[in-house]
Amino acid sequence: MRGKTAEDVKLLDLLDPVAEAVGYEIVRLRLMGGEERRRLQIMAETPDGDMNVEDCARLSRAISEIMDAADPIVGEYLLEVSSPGIDRPLTRLKDFDTYEGLEARVELDRLAEGRKRFKGILAGTEDDHVALDIEGEEETALIPFAWVVEAKLVLNDQLMKLGAEARASRLITDDPQQETSE
Repeated sequence: MRGKTAEDVKLLDLLDPVAEAVGYEIVRLRLMGGEERRRLQIMAETPDGDMNVEDCARLSRAISEIMDAADPIVGEYLLEVSSPGIDRPLTRLKDFDTYEGLEARVELDRLAEGRKRFKGILAGTEDDHVALDIEGEEETALIPFAWVVEAKLVLNDQLMKLGAEARASRLITDDPQQETSE
């Protein structure tokens, strides 16, 4: 899920160590576009889930160095590094634990219970399965992570509130004007 195509996966193999070396994790990578001008979109974050503009610039510089040296993409491309955003994609098994209690949409590569798309409250993981509490269902659904082709958090009031709280917390901790007086 972090990469959709074989080319995406090849690029992840090349770029994951670069991102990790400078303190980031690649959440998702997509190489989009046709033969002419393509776009390499990378969503990343620090291990604690943060990603600001300076982080994006730092990771972009590190990736650019390797991309220039290895030249794995034929032709021109535009590199775009960003945070996953508030209604982020869930691409790693650990994401389903991290965002437990929040609403998500999950799409599968096959039918399960007669459908491919599910919406519910994340209930963590169990072994290699995603746990999802689906409205109207008594039991928690366990979905094999390998079946998930796309998953993302649902943008709702709860998620907006959590995002605002996280931003406020970062502003307080990052504010150099904050001094303790004794």
